[in-house]
Amino acid sequence: MRALRWNRWKYLGLLAVTGLAACGGGDGDAPEETRLQDSRSFAPANPSATSFDALAAASGDVVDNASTSRWAGVLEGAAYRIEVPANWNGRLVMYAHGYAGEGSALNVTNPSIRRYLIQNGYAWAASSYSKNYYDVRAGVEDTNALALAFNRLAASHGRPLAQPQRLYITGHSMGGHVTAAAIEAEAQSTARNKVRYQGAVPMCGVMGDTQLFDYFAAAQVTAQALAGEAQHAVTDWAAIQGKVTSALFTTFPSAPTATGRAYLSVIQNLTGGPRPLFDLGVAVGGSFAPVWGVFGSDGSVNGILNRNVTDTNRFTYRIDGDAAASAALNAAAQKRTAAPDANRLRRDGLRWIPVSPGDIGIPVVTLHTLGDLYVPFSMQQIYQRRVADKGKDRWLVQRAIRGASHCDFTVAEQVEAFDAMVQWEQGGAKPGGDDVQTAATVAAPTYGCRYTRNTLGPDDSTTTRQLRAVISQNAASCP
Repeated sequence: MRALRWNRWKYLGLLAVTGLAACGGGDGDAPEETRLQDSRSFAPANPSATSFDALAAASGDVVDNASTSRWAGVLEGAAYRIEVPANWNGRLVMYAHGYAGEGSALNVTNPSIRRYLIQNGYAWAASSYSKNYYDVRAGVEDTNALALAFNRLAASHGRPLAQPQRLYITGHSMGGHVTAAAIEAEAQSTARNKVRYQGAVPMCGVMGDTQLFDYFAAAQVTAQALAGEAQHAVTDWAAIQGKVTSALFTTFPSAPTATGRAYLSVIQNLTGGPRPLFDLGVAVGGSFAPVWGVFGSDGSVNGILNRNVTDTNRFTYRIDGDAAASAALNAAAQKRTAAPDANRLRRDGLRWIPVSPGDIGIPVVTLHTLGDLYVPFSMQQIYQRRVADKGKDRWLVQRAIRGASHCDFTVAEQVEAFDAMVQWEQGGAKPGGDDVQTAATVAAPTYGCRYTRNTLGPDDSTTTRQLRAVISQNAASCP
């Protein structure tokens, strides 16, 4: 998930409709308000594609590429890919990709567990979504639309198929947000394209929906306060970024000053508390620089909303071992307060940023790396509390992975989580998971060892290979 560049546009009356419609009240026939995102244009990068590349051969491969169907096309403005093996097992896996930037070209991403799926008889399908930016609403609707069109598209490509016996959904990062939102009761009642999935595996997901942006705001206001720049508005970031950075780091972010070390203590506590891999996440993981890159937001998530959604009022900032400095920081840091209707329910479909309040009723297995500072481990803690508050924790299993960056999983870890979900959904026992809430458990040196799999295969990325090597050299080995 590349760094979001949040726009700095003020709300200047650019909306087509304001007033009653903006507040969600008044005449039910009045058109909904619009936003900057609605004026942007997107198009598939390769609209004439009808197929895509077969899986690359790997040692010991049993994939029959010659008999596997691979279809590509465009559905309701979004590009898609579908792959169905000859021995299809009747199960369809929908894959939701992560943040794709702000360009106009729409591209499809293959699932990282593609080889496993095809080898084991699963069909999969993936949408580019019809819009880029952080448009989770488009992600849910377009993924669901593709699931609903699966049989029609298969028949149009010359291979009529039975209706899928099971529908599963999985995704990374923003796609984890898409996955979590798609299985919520709210999506079942408000989405235009309604799909009932039987199981889900959101990975490195934005499981706390808009609370991710609260974290970004908190990281900025604490940086400004510790650097002595608390008097500046958050939207003035471009003017003070250099001063703040030099006050906190001699080399960003791997070499903090004394003040910077206090700041990183705050960040650790904002992102899930003391835990293995946090220090490596800062030093080599590369996922904190994108956080720094989104500072300066007006809270509209770059035009996805019309008003500020960020709120820092719930945070109490803590510098470990220094109560006086913590108190001073909490007194100095600016407070951000969300507009009450910034992300309200809508009459024309899902919220602009779909939510994941934990109202689930299907098996869900999540994965999250401990060193992720961009979509931090605290997302899992937020989600667990929400699910428990709804009384639905019997449906949730969470697994911590000893990765140093954002979505830094091995394919083996992802396959194991997916297979655990399927076995559970098919009537097996609830699989094992990790306690993400107990501070002493999370802080233990071996936390995350239980489901970390450092076995590398043909589809593991170069980045994952490099980072796992660094971890093995710098972190305590798992037994």
